[in-house]
Amino acid sequence: MNIPLSLPPTSAIATIGDLWVLWAVSWLFAAPFAARAAKRSKWMMLPLTVVGLVAYVFWGRLGQGLDHPLFAVPGPLRWLCTGAVLMGFGFAWWARLTLGRLWSGFITLKEGHHIVDYGPYGLVRHPIYTGILLAIVATALAAPSPYAFAMAAAILAVLIVKAWAEERFLGQELGEEAYAAYRARVPMLVPFLPK
Repeated sequence: MNIPLSLPPTSAIATIGDLWVLWAVSWLFAAPFAARAAKRSKWMMLPLTVVGLVAYVFWGRLGQGLDHPLFAVPGPLRWLCTGAVLMGFGFAWWARLTLGRLWSGFITLKEGHHIVDYGPYGLVRHPIYTGILLAIVATALAAPSPYAFAMAAAILAVLIVKAWAEERFLGQELGEEAYAAYRARVPMLVPFLPK
């Protein structure tokens, strides 16, 4: 019996795809366990619509020719990217579990809402976004096409805008002074940056 010493690079891409599906399904499955919203911002539908339109245009209309790789990625580097995707989703799940019933996919104020500043929230103010961004950047680097980089840029832009809007909303609802003190201690998206 001949046992291969390494997996083909295409298995890394397939594994990354499976990780995205697993993350999305698990994320949706956990949604009903969040607390009821006391107040909700309607603003978030705009960025979600923009991402959906960008995905539709690039994938549905212009995808032909945009999915060709911009450069060759060695197999071991693809597997390193696969590990980074897994780390990103792990970090996002750690953050979601830390939030518990305070989690929401929208900008909301939950019953009993308070500033969470421990666990991953002691490293960055938006660790779920940090984890998702790590996963999307690693995915784009594993399969570096114009489409992948366009989607990564669109998702990055939407998450940054959402983070800003969320911080403004939470500052108003939880107290400007308390939230400003948290912002002064903890970086927004990239851990260990100078404050």
